[in-house]
Amino acid sequence: MSFRRLVIALTFIAVFAMALRISTDTDTWWHLRTGEAILHGGVPMTDSFSHTRSGAAWLYPSAAWLSEAQLYLAHAWAGFAGLNLWVAALVTLAFAFVYKSLSRGGIFLHSAIVLLAAASSAVYWAARPYLWSFVFSAVCLWLLEAARRGQPRRLLWLPLLMLAWANSHPGFAVGFILLGLYVLAQAAEWLLAAPRASVNEAWHSWGKLAALAGLGMLLAVCINPSGPVMLRYPFDTVEMDVLRGYIQEWQSPNFHEARIWPFAALFGLTLLAMLFAARRPALYDVLLVGVLGGMSLLAARNIALFALAAPIVLSRNLPNRVLQLEKRLRYRRRPTRAQAVLHASMLALALVALAAKAATVLPAAANERALGAGLPVAAAEYMKAHQPQGELFNSYNWGGYLIWALPEYRVYADGRTDLYGDELLGEWLQIANAEPGWEALLAQRQVKLVLLEPGLALSKLLPAAGWQLLYEDEHSVLFGHE
Repeated sequence: MSFRRLVIALTFIAVFAMALRISTDTDTWWHLRTGEAILHGGVPMTDSFSHTRSGAAWLYPSAAWLSEAQLYLAHAWAGFAGLNLWVAALVTLAFAFVYKSLSRGGIFLHSAIVLLAAASSAVYWAARPYLWSFVFSAVCLWLLEAARRGQPRRLLWLPLLMLAWANSHPGFAVGFILLGLYVLAQAAEWLLAAPRASVNEAWHSWGKLAALAGLGMLLAVCINPSGPVMLRYPFDTVEMDVLRGYIQEWQSPNFHEARIWPFAALFGLTLLAMLFAARRPALYDVLLVGVLGGMSLLAARNIALFALAAPIVLSRNLPNRVLQLEKRLRYRRRPTRAQAVLHASMLALALVALAAKAATVLPAAANERALGAGLPVAAAEYMKAHQPQGELFNSYNWGGYLIWALPEYRVYADGRTDLYGDELLGEWLQIANAEPGWEALLAQRQVKLVLLEPGLALSKLLPAAGWQLLYEDEHSVLFGHE
């Protein structure tokens, strides 16, 4: 094995190892239940998991049925291990396309950049359909970079990519954003630097293909179980006030958290590279950093998108001094026999380390311990055993898990913000905070059971309001009312 191949192999083993983790979060569970429904009865068009929106139109499964079916099959095949391996495989696939998109620099710089970007995006990794948006964003950037470098016919792959994307996750709007940024940069370069004849030639060689790609992408989005109505889905979602006010991943990143520091380092290094680049940064780079960087500062979930684009900008603007330093690290392209043995040994050690990491995150017992630390596992077991009657008011963060663990009960709310909207989630907040009118709202919804965290205002007030404590542990309290 050559040294070059060894470095690349070690890089992606490291990425896979970083991504191989206990990957379930609070939303994983309703995705699993939806995947089961898809495989057994087709794509759901209305809600059947809640009593507050039962029968209401539900668009999300039409845009994510492929990935939700995958999640369910992975879980059915190998339980928690299947979910964790699914996440690690998709993350590694995404960064393989990022690596292929890098330009200036050699294997050491490229590997270092990819590893920093992977660490930056780690805040995003979970067993949820949005990982396919992560992968498709990386593929989209790879295609757009190829078009920018003189292969404009690569743009014609974008509609096919969008067809898969629009049936895997509603984040397909990112594809249009990326295409728009590259088209804007390309058009500006033509208009500012080329004579009229060259602009016309460029339109015929690149512009028409971009227009066809954009039109094809729009048509591709319409090919899903719900049809053209899916085009409005991203707009309906981002307009929700509750996303920014209550959902952590839609809020600005907290730079006091250590997990955000790799993103801060990647952001800072990218800006420094552009500042000290030998040439003025291209408009492509300015737009990618400005738009995607701004999006990442507005909502932490967009850090992952920035982590895919920033390596491309960083590698393209590496100062000459940095490139010269790497050139001094010479290595043989054809290793000696002894070197080949050493390289193989190093690869074997890396694989042993990966196996050791897998042994800590793949066993069901390790995942179940993590599950019990943040979800009402014991309370759900109590409810399954004793079957208390009545509609349920539940913690928002636990709704997804209850959909999976207690299918016999319908939840009040869960992570499907697109389904509930500002009105219902505002109602949930009013009740959970025990604001005036909470009793009337519970009575209106015919709620007889309340399952919440002990520290919430409603949990403390219910005993005085005549509710009976049915179950209690350090994580949860369950109250009943006649």
